[in-house]
Amino acid sequence: MDAAAFAGLFLAAFLAATVLPAQSELALAGLVAAGAADPVLLVAVASVGNTAGSCVNWALGRGLERLRRTRRLRIPEAQYARAERWYRRFGIWSLLFAWVPVVGDPLTVVAGALRTPFLPFLFLVGIGKTARYAVLAGFTDWFLVYSS
Repeated sequence: MDAAAFAGLFLAAFLAATVLPAQSELALAGLVAAGAADPVLLVAVASVGNTAGSCVNWALGRGLERLRRTRRLRIPEAQYARAERWYRRFGIWSLLFAWVPVVGDPLTVVAGALRTPFLPFLFLVGIGKTARYAVLAGFTDWFLVYSS
């Protein structure tokens, strides 16, 4: 597999974790299905990209009060409020679910806004996102073996 495919997977995963609308699951599943590279390596690339995107959200959250006064940060107020309630209810452990659609991206912004320390943030978000990609890659591989 060439470097462009790895870069594309990384970029898709990175963008999917930011507040920009993007999907990375199809890219990962497609590369696993094509046998483009070792699934463990593909999961690692997607996980690092997706976790890095969440770190951008955390950094945005740190400056949230200043950014919320501009039009640059486009998190709908209802999504942000839902994520904040989730975070306040379940605390730092909710970051294990930063991969969940709709609430996951705002959750990482809320973590930054509420001044969650970076290293615990990175560790928990990384675990959750890696587990999600590993399950997806494993299911894709299993499906291909048993559907043939």
